[in-house]
Parts: sequence; C-alpha cells; structure tokens
Amino acid sequence: MAGEVQRRMVEGAVQLLARGGLSATSFAEVLALTGAPRGSVYHHFPGGKDQLVAAALDLAGSYLVGAMESHAGAPAEEIADHFLRLWRGVLTRSDCQSGCAVLAVATATDSAELMNHAGEVFRAWRGRLAGLLEQGGLTARDATAFATTLIAATEGAVVLSRAERSTEPFDTVARQLIDQARGLNQKR
Repeated sequence: MAGEVQRRMVEGAVQLLARGGLSATSFAEVLALTGAPRGSVYHHFPGGKDQLVAAALDLAGSYLVGAMESHAGAPAEEIADHFLRLWRGVLTRSDCQSGCAVLAVATATDSAELMNHAGEVFRAWRGRLAGLLEQGGLTARDATAFATTLIAATEGAVVLSRAERSTEPFDTVARQLIDQARGLNQKR
C-alpha cells in the first residue's frame, strides 16, 4: 500500500512537470492530483521536493527507454518514427498542453543536483537511442549524432507545438527527421 502511494505521487509529479513545469509541481498539487494523504509527503520524500522531482525524472526516463525497447532490431527509420509517435501522442492526448517532464526540470531548476539528474536522463535516452539506431543499420557515429538530433529536434518541436497549440510544427519537424533517418540508412 505504501509503495502504491509513493508510485502514484511520482506519476502525478511527472504529469504536473509535463503540463505546468517545475513551479507548478508542488507537494500540494501532487496531493490534490493523486489523492495521497498529506502525511505521505515526508514519509516517502524526506528529502523534499527535489527528491520527488528526481524520482519523477527517473520514471519519465525509464518510461521512454522502455517504450523504445519493443523496436530493438528495427530499421533506423522505424526507430525514429516510433520515437516521434510517442511524443506526438503526448501532444495529442493533452491537446498540446503537455511536454517533456525532463525538459521542464532542465529549463527551470536552480538545483545543480536536479540539473545533473536531468542530464543523466537525457544521456541515457541518447545512449539507448544510439544503440537502437546502430542495431537498425546506422554506423556508430551516425547513430550517436542522429540520436542527439532526434531528441533535440523533437523537444524543440514539442515546445513549438505547445506554444502554438497545434501539432503542425511537430509534424513538420517529424517529417524532416524521418527523411534524415531514411537518408542515413541509405548511406550505408
């Protein structure tokens, strides 16, 4: 039961970070969203908000890596397409109101510890994507470079789509990225 409450709170923090950013992710908001009892805050997160946010970063990071695993061994173009569909799904399910919880922390935190934590999550994403892209036919060098480009361009496209309340910017960037993946695969 206690583990369930903690899990709900972390999941709630991920949702709040993705929708409203770091400043909108207070313990009060997490409790209101999850229905967790007030006493669970310091029981589960004695390190305070930073501990909760770090746990949310870990969950968001592992979710994306886990969601990509089903495409291990697929061609690079399919890997890129799946990654982009995951993020487009975030936008469409939220009517362009949610983005990336990791980006939300990286752009708003004053905590060196949380910034390092966000950096670790992004490095893990880049590393896993590069591995999948290499399995999908790209050279190690191209896979590493394209993984970085894929994440950076997708994050930017999500931000543009949220600001414009339209998936059009995202779809434009996605088409370019798929074309790039196709070109890299044909280069081999």
